Amino acid sequence: MGRILVLGAGFAGLWSAVGAARALDEFRISRNEVQVTVVNRDAWHAIRVRNYEADLGQVRVALDDVLDPIGVKWITGEVAGIDLAHRQVACAIRGTRHLLDYDRLVFALGSQVVRPEVPGLAEYAFDVDTYEGGARLNTHIDTLPEQPSSPGQFTVVVVGAGLTGIETATELPGKLRAAMSRAGRVAGAPRVILADHRPMIGSDMGEYACRVIDEALASLGVETLAGVSVGAIDASGATLSTGEKIPAATIVWCTGMRANPLTGLFPVTRDRFGRIPVDSFMKVEGVNDTFAAGDVACAVVDGQHASVMSCQHARPMGRFAGHNAICDFLGRPMLPLRIDSYVTILDLGPWGAVYTEGWDRHVVATGAAAKRTKQLINCERIYPPRSADRRQILDAAAPIVQIPPPQFR
Repeated sequence: MGRILVLGAGFAGLWSAVGAARALDEFRISRNEVQVTVVNRDAWHAIRVRNYEADLGQVRVALDDVLDPIGVKWITGEVAGIDLAHRQVACAIRGTRHLLDYDRLVFALGSQVVRPEVPGLAEYAFDVDTYEGGARLNTHIDTLPEQPSSPGQFTVVVVGAGLTGIETATELPGKLRAAMSRAGRVAGAPRVILADHRPMIGSDMGEYACRVIDEALASLGVETLAGVSVGAIDASGATLSTGEKIPAATIVWCTGMRANPLTGLFPVTRDRFGRIPVDSFMKVEGVNDTFAAGDVACAVVDGQHASVMSCQHARPMGRFAGHNAICDFLGRPMLPLRIDSYVTILDLGPWGAVYTEGWDRHVVATGAAAKRTKQLINCERIYPPRSADRRQILDAAAPIVQIPPPQFR
């Protein structure tokens, strides 16, 4: 029996597995001939880009709802190592070490928030990197009114003003007010501060989009601190690189992403995000029988630009990686991935959103209209079918690139 092993069930991993299952179905290969197996740390496909929201009830999809109907086996376990020469993956499954053999590997273990050695970061900071992290932050905010009164009790400092930091910051005033209202607190106002070491908040978005972001932050009452970094964190707040201490009961760390450290096992040169290079077929350059997709992989998507660490690229990378892993195993022609469009839609909380097109991020919609597109993406477009219908699930993994999302007026 052939063995296709997919590591990870995020946006790239899940769609790699479904893409592989779809290819087997297309080629009329039964699961008795080739088995697709997924290893994931838990039983969920996480809609990671929604972890900053107040209601996390719909941000996870059970793997058995997607993989069981299409005959993909899945295992809950932590990947501990990869032996590329002997085509084996070491996993910790229920506390026991197991070795999983494979004929083709799809490496899709994603990324994690960058955690520098800042004193107090591990002990006192929150994040929205995972479902568990987002839930922990929301629980903490809900219980703030129960804590003894202190300076900064209802102050939150968000560190890092990239896309995740901005989206997190714009949701926090509402979260704080809701917590205070539920507790019957009427005195005092919540305070949210967005800090970044770069000279401009959201600088990667371009000048015009930055003006839109500034307008939204100001209207929501979010304060900004640019050109500063955080030197230390403790239970009472954050100390800036300037020496200034900001009393705050809540610090949220959003300072960028880095590929899963197991990319270091591959005999390749990684980029500054720790990603491994793949060709247009999602095959790891110079490594036999191995594909990679999503945040662990760096692909040139349009002949010029490298893929970005987002679901926008992870999902098609996964679909093509899974399809091509099957083709490679069966000796069939593989399909190259090319993505000619690029959009960015940044959620700006109750103010709305900003929608840009192209790598220069030309603004095409703002406010409520852009928010409708953002909600369409986050709440519908990036989800797998939840019908448990085998045909619908397989069809959703066709090795194609979706057209850009609609613009609303």
